[in-house]
Amino acid sequence: MNNITITVPEISCGHCKESIEGAVLALPGVSNATVDIEPKQVNLEFDESTVSLAQITAAIETAGYEVPEQS
Repeated sequence: MNNITITVPEISCGHCKESIEGAVLALPGVSNATVDIEPKQVNLEFDESTVSLAQITAAIETAGYEVPEQS
């Protein structure tokens, strides 16, 4: 399992939290996704042999949130 934190500047409310968590948890291989509203971060646990970070980022963007390049 791989753990990563992604910053999503547009996170501002409970609706954002629900939308992003729902989109990411729908992906096979994602076992945990928790959105923290105040630091505007998504904490993820996923199996990188099943799902890629690019697929996770795409799911967040499809839900309507821009994901800047992560450093």
